Amino acid sequence: MSHSVGKVAEVAGVTVRTLHHYDTIGLLSPSARSSAGHRRYSDSDLDRLQQILFYRELGFPLDRVAALLDDPATDPREHLRRQHTLLTERIARLQEMAAAVETAMEARKMGINLTPEEKFEVFGDFDPDDHAEEAERRWGGTDAWRESQRRTAAFTKEDWKRFTEEFDAIHRRMADLLAEGVPAVDERAMDVAEEHRRFISGSQYECGYEMHTNLGEMYVADERFTATYEAIRPGLAVYLRDAILANALRHV
Repeated sequence: MSHSVGKVAEVAGVTVRTLHHYDTIGLLSPSARSSAGHRRYSDSDLDRLQQILFYRELGFPLDRVAALLDDPATDPREHLRRQHTLLTERIARLQEMAAAVETAMEARKMGINLTPEEKFEVFGDFDPDDHAEEAERRWGGTDAWRESQRRTAAFTKEDWKRFTEEFDAIHRRMADLLAEGVPAVDERAMDVAEEHRRFISGSQYECGYEMHTNLGEMYVADERFTATYEAIRPGLAVYLRDAILANALRHV
């Protein structure tokens, strides 16, 4: 089976111009041409395009991609193993960043007692102070904001590290349940949602079930929250929201 350049571009999410460029530089030349001279791509061409796009997503320049794919000493399985390793490392880093973003959004304003070096140690290259002004504008003046500010005012570097690690662990447990196919209304998911609510209440501000369900809705409605959870596992924002709602209904 062969495919037109337009169809390949549509399926792969690239432009026709990109495919033409790959052909011009010899990175991906179609296996055949139609009687009218149009490019026709085979299934093996699509496999090579997938490999190209994997490496490009990981930041490899085109000349390096070509060298990797054309290396006779490397078989397709080796490419997959290499890409799996690189993607796993990327995912781990994104999850660390996502946890830092979530911490900033939940804690409202973070790192106020940390030096720049300590903030980097806790949060990496994410600077929680970048969100402080927005957080205060959104929640400032509320009882929850004042309580959060009071509790976190004396946080040390170790306090923040413990906070991020414990909150991240809750999110990972919820993500694992999602990956296992456990329904959000299952008691296991509701139990983690309850743990999520109690963690907020214990470390930040009193988070009742009504407030918790409002937070769950915000995780889905606000694209920044959604992106944070989607970086941990696709579908997690909605899953967490549904588990929070189910847990609230269970208790109320």
